[in-house]
Amino acid sequence: MPARPPFRLDVDLGQPGRAAADGIFPEPVAAKVPEITFLFWVIKVLTTCGGEAVSDYLALGNRPVGAVVETGLLVIALVWQFRTRRYAAAAYWSLAYAIAIFGTGVSDALHLFVGIPYAGTTLLWSVVLALVFWLWYRSEGTLSIHSIITRRREAYYWAVVFATFALGTALGDFTATVLGLGYLASGIMFFGIILIPAVFWWRFGLNEVAAFWFAYVVTRPLGASFADYLGRPRSLSGLGLGSGRIAVIVTIVVAVLVGYLAVTRRDIQRPADRGPDRGADGGADGGADPRAGRPGGAGPRMSPR
Repeated sequence: MPARPPFRLDVDLGQPGRAAADGIFPEPVAAKVPEITFLFWVIKVLTTCGGEAVSDYLALGNRPVGAVVETGLLVIALVWQFRTRRYAAAAYWSLAYAIAIFGTGVSDALHLFVGIPYAGTTLLWSVVLALVFWLWYRSEGTLSIHSIITRRREAYYWAVVFATFALGTALGDFTATVLGLGYLASGIMFFGIILIPAVFWWRFGLNEVAAFWFAYVVTRPLGASFADYLGRPRSLSGLGLGSGRIAVIVTIVVAVLVGYLAVTRRDIQRPADRGPDRGADGGADGGADPRAGRPGGAGPRMSPR
């Protein structure tokens, strides 16, 4: 039997529409995400912490205005990131931070205004995340972040990022309030959980793509739990430092670290590392490289280090 072609979510815009899309959001010429280093994880946790704090602070005032601010930040960061043709630290982390803020707001809104309990929002975002992963893998044959060298793959990547932020917000609130652990105990618990994929990758050969996404998902409730612990009042098991103060401090630290990466370029994926894509099962990607017109070769293997 002939091999079934990979599932795609392409929309046929025709030549004029495709030309217009390429003019606004051009196809990448290099990887659009950073290399995975220790500093990547530090900044990732900080953005989750800052996103929680910023969203909570905006919610203290006029909620519609806060929602507009969150949406505006997201749109600006999305346009900036998708207009770049290769990874740029400032654009990438601006979008990650904006999604952290917006994802927190959306997840909280489903609980506060729609009335879905934390267990329900946790389940909902788990299903959304699994669905996006399934669509991504079915379409591209890989979930490796080293394969993010097309506009379509980048769209899948950021959809996953959004789902992980929303899921992490719901999960952190679920463990802290519904399970009664409180924010500090939840943060410590998630810190222990995030070590699991690292240990299993290091000692037992856990697939590196699976290990990455396992850890990536857990960074959200980890950072959000500590943000809530620092910012929430003592009556809610926090330290009472205030969400606004935590948001400012974390944002400054993130800006300094991202500025360092932008100057040193230490997290740029090296073209010399390019090799066959690796799918979620660790096998070679059978998809075609849209630029080279040959099987595989769409990006370097994922090697967290």
